[in-house]
Amino acid sequence: MDVGWIGTGRMGTAMVERLADADVNVTVWNRTIAKAEPLRDHGAALAGSLAEMRGKQVVFTMLTNDAALRAVLTGDDGLLTGTDRVPDVIVDCSTVSPDTSAALRQECAKHGAAFLAAPVSGNPGAVRAGRLAIAVSGPRDAYDRVAPLLERIGRSVSYMGDGDSARLVKIAHNLLLGVLTQGLAEITVLAEKGGVPRHAVLEFLNNSVLGSVFTRYKTPAFVNLDYTPTFTPPLLEKDFDLGLSAAEGLGVPMPVVELTARLVRSLVESGRVEQDFAVLLDQQAAAAGVELEPENVTVDDGLQG
Repeated sequence: MDVGWIGTGRMGTAMVERLADADVNVTVWNRTIAKAEPLRDHGAALAGSLAEMRGKQVVFTMLTNDAALRAVLTGDDGLLTGTDRVPDVIVDCSTVSPDTSAALRQECAKHGAAFLAAPVSGNPGAVRAGRLAIAVSGPRDAYDRVAPLLERIGRSVSYMGDGDSARLVKIAHNLLLGVLTQGLAEITVLAEKGGVPRHAVLEFLNNSVLGSVFTRYKTPAFVNLDYTPTFTPPLLEKDFDLGLSAAEGLGVPMPVVELTARLVRSLVESGRVEQDFAVLLDQQAAAAGVELEPENVTVDDGLQG
């Protein structure tokens, strides 16, 4: 299958590597082409223009927000704006609003392209370790056609049905991501202020019934204060906005999410926008009058074995 890929940020790059390393014929386009250059080493080809992607059978998109997705589909030189052919299937792995997804699904249908919403759960490390989870919704026949490609990218691929239900699932997922991280920050700071090293309390937690893949791969950041970004506070803030908007529309009260959203917004307003959202730990420590230092302890992130 002749595959195109649009968007080679941290996640997009790791996902393309999985496809290319599985001998999938994949051609990549990114607005800043230099960011895509390292993918040549994995056997991927680079497109000179977005318009080149129209001739691919399947095109994946992995972009930062609604506006970016609209631009590559319906903007100048977009996948749907030419007079020649369009891709058979467009698979969007971005986290965008259900409304935008539904509108773009209609645009794709007008031009004869099937549209699949396929948001993902995981960071680049999880992708490379084969731990990515993917939720998919859209036409079943299109899903069946691209499922073998999705299975090369992720460990778990779950079909949610027709339409844009996968969008709501991913937004709900990211709300829980923020709530869990804030909760993890609170109990970690509580234990530290009581004299317990962070690595000790997190080791106990990770080996208890409350431990998870997520708590393990956030442990190195919490222990050694390594906030190399996997997912930034502004991106998390965007998803909280989407989630609270969905909750309002559906009449679902979310008091814990609303409080966490305020804390995430405070983090962004403080200027901590380029680091990983695990900096919620720093904000919580400051509120508790605790000055954190890296513990310089080697801890397992759960992704290596």
